[in-house]
Amino acid sequence: MKLFVSEGNPHCLKVLAALQVSGVQCDVQYVNHDERVVPFLSRPALPALLLPSGLHLFSSNAICRYLFEVSGQDCSELCGQWLEWEATDLQPVLLQALHTAVLQGKGSEVSQVLKGSLNHLEQSLSKGNTPYLTGDAVSVADVVLWAALYPVLSDSSLALDERKCVKTWFDRGAATQSLQSAAQKVLQGKGLQGMKNYMQRQPAPQSSQCRDTQPCNSSPAEGEESERLVSEEEMAAAALTWSTGLSDGPSATNRQHPILPKEGKRNLLVTSALPYVNNVPHLGNIIGCVLSTDVFCRYGRLRDWNVLFVCGTDEYGTATENKAREEGLTPQEICDKYHAIHASIYKWFQIDFDYFGRTTTVKQKEIAQNIFWRLHEHGFLVEDTVEQLRCENCQRFLADRFVEGICPRCNYPEARGDQCDKCGHLINAVELREPQCKVCRQTPVIRSSKHLFLDLPKLESQLELWLNKSTSTGDWTANAKQITRSWLRDGLKPRCITRDLQWGIPVPHPDFKEKVFYVWFDAPIGYLSITANYTDKWEKWWKNPDQVELYNFMAKDNVPFHSVVFPCSLLGAQDNYTLVSHLVATEYLNYEDTKFSKSRGVGVFGDMAKDTGIPSDVWRFYLLYVRPEGQDSAFSWTDMATKNNSELLNNLGNFINRAGMFVTKFFDGCVPAMDLQQEDKKLLALVGWELQRYIQLMDKVKIRDALKHILNISRHGNQYIQVNEPWKKIKGGDTERQRAGTVTGVSVNIACLLSVMLFPYMPTVSQTIRDQLNAPESCMSTMLQGTGTFVCTLCTGHRIGAVSPLFQKLEVDQIEALKKRFGGQQVLDVYDA
Repeated sequence: MKLFVSEGNPHCLKVLAALQVSGVQCDVQYVNHDERVVPFLSRPALPALLLPSGLHLFSSNAICRYLFEVSGQDCSELCGQWLEWEATDLQPVLLQALHTAVLQGKGSEVSQVLKGSLNHLEQSLSKGNTPYLTGDAVSVADVVLWAALYPVLSDSSLALDERKCVKTWFDRGAATQSLQSAAQKVLQGKGLQGMKNYMQRQPAPQSSQCRDTQPCNSSPAEGEESERLVSEEEMAAAALTWSTGLSDGPSATNRQHPILPKEGKRNLLVTSALPYVNNVPHLGNIIGCVLSTDVFCRYGRLRDWNVLFVCGTDEYGTATENKAREEGLTPQEICDKYHAIHASIYKWFQIDFDYFGRTTTVKQKEIAQNIFWRLHEHGFLVEDTVEQLRCENCQRFLADRFVEGICPRCNYPEARGDQCDKCGHLINAVELREPQCKVCRQTPVIRSSKHLFLDLPKLESQLELWLNKSTSTGDWTANAKQITRSWLRDGLKPRCITRDLQWGIPVPHPDFKEKVFYVWFDAPIGYLSITANYTDKWEKWWKNPDQVELYNFMAKDNVPFHSVVFPCSLLGAQDNYTLVSHLVATEYLNYEDTKFSKSRGVGVFGDMAKDTGIPSDVWRFYLLYVRPEGQDSAFSWTDMATKNNSELLNNLGNFINRAGMFVTKFFDGCVPAMDLQQEDKKLLALVGWELQRYIQLMDKVKIRDALKHILNISRHGNQYIQVNEPWKKIKGGDTERQRAGTVTGVSVNIACLLSVMLFPYMPTVSQTIRDQLNAPESCMSTMLQGTGTFVCTLCTGHRIGAVSPLFQKLEVDQIEALKKRFGGQQVLDVYDA
């Protein structure tokens, strides 16, 4: 590889720093600013990296990312967001700051120019509570931002005292040898003046480039991107695709049960983490598991994949026993009660399970005990005596999550008996300092008891072989990979699978007949038993790894049980089980400026959402809009109103309603003739590109990012209508009337496409749009095939239905009333599960 750089070019500072940090071996050649090293570009582009294949990279951030990936350091989703922010938002501001300081000699104004960006960086760092942008280790995002900001922040005249997090973070980077060495090579010890020659060759920045945005804490669709350049070839191809019309295909909304794997099809077995039965799910639970899974499954069916979506309530364990005692019911009665509550909430949120079951079934007992015996027969279970915490006041051994104390690793005062929520460390309850029983707040005592353990160390080599294949070929989120690697890095230890409880599946071994299975041994087996209750041919899904792809959706705290513990159980059973191919884990959704808490009743819970008067689809939209894909995000009432009013009402709804109304008002409800001009073909190409990006992202389960492209299409459409003004042209001569017809026809077809793309996110709104447009059913099976097919769905003469507004404005007083009504401090009698 050869890296071409020039002195004084701030972008070259980034790649030289990345080269040193990554440790990649590469020749570096210094050239003049005007030298063209990328042969097919008509303008100089530096830095540039010549790859062994002969290809060139000439985006500084792409080069930095490539160098890190070559060195084995993957770029996480959050890291990618920071790189995008640096390129699209920080760089225009930095260009203006450098122009002000270097060429105008107004160094004192730099602080004001950078104020917005530095404030957002400060806010992100303070919220993240980690030493680096993406966690506890340096990432390519840190190196890129350090290097980008180095020329201005290393100038002592720019005060950072009031931004303590930025100062600490930047000082940490500025002190590294790699950054100092790169700065010396690029700036030649001259500071800002070392860039003067380079800056004189750059166009003067526009003040409007200095945008006060906050992309890393904002949602994906905020802020418009610069318009793509569209080639003549792209326009011609888009027009050709448009003219092909609809194809006949199977309905994406009608399914024949039972769904079983099919030869020649992509067979997807999709699970959502089983919600614990003893409480009501909050919005964070809903977006982290069932809603994200539902969106992907709906999308998969549109893609004509053979999808089976199963879920159910996890019903065994001490939490259920305790809840039953509180309410004066039996554990089974509690399970029946809360299973119905869960089912009702998910139905209101339009979660389209193929089967929603539960774990208190005969099938669960049969399958769990069968796996147990197979593990026993193959020598993967070991006995050991365990010291446990027993509450003498409650007269029972305490389940891990019914003990709280001080974390032995990070000193967090509210660590649970199995895991610390702050540092993520898995712990044994007896390791907690100052433990308390969560039920009565008495101090428990330590007692000994004999238990069975899954011998994870004995299965470790098998697990690693499988993990290497699954994580390299499947779509595992970055956090899932990182959490799993940390478990393996620390070395696996035997994991207890039995508990001294009453409410659970009995251990069938005669020496342990007084015990039940630990919930994290039998709960994931619920996926199998729920499928078995759905169809007696369940093994066609669960013992068919060559034909079935398994997707697991969950929040990040559930990752190790799905990536290590449960796969080891199935590997040890040696029964050809289907193991997870794609593990999709979200970060956490917070509530306003705090965290959801089942035990404290903080936040909006599922049964409350439907009492707000806000439609289910709007809740779905907003939760997916702020889905915590790469970092924690937060639910905010004010932001929800803003997104509803700006994105749904003024952007998406406005475009679709206008398109339909023009057909009704100007063309008697029938789609007019369309004579495509270059402007129309350009729009088709732009829309087609957004559709392709949507498909690429959804295929990779980037649900939040894909939503951006739906909203981009409606923005394109609104601009198209605004520029062409069909309401004026319809009053003109034949040519202008024809133009009004073309614009209207193209717009109403884009509205039809949007209805299909929206279906996974807002199924009711999608159906309403299609009803209003009287759209043919086959549009659902055509648009998302292949890499994306934007065809003319509503042809000339097609009669649409009655058009009406899709969304309502959320008023300030309405939102303030909801804030006051819920307040984030509801007292609910529930426990953390």
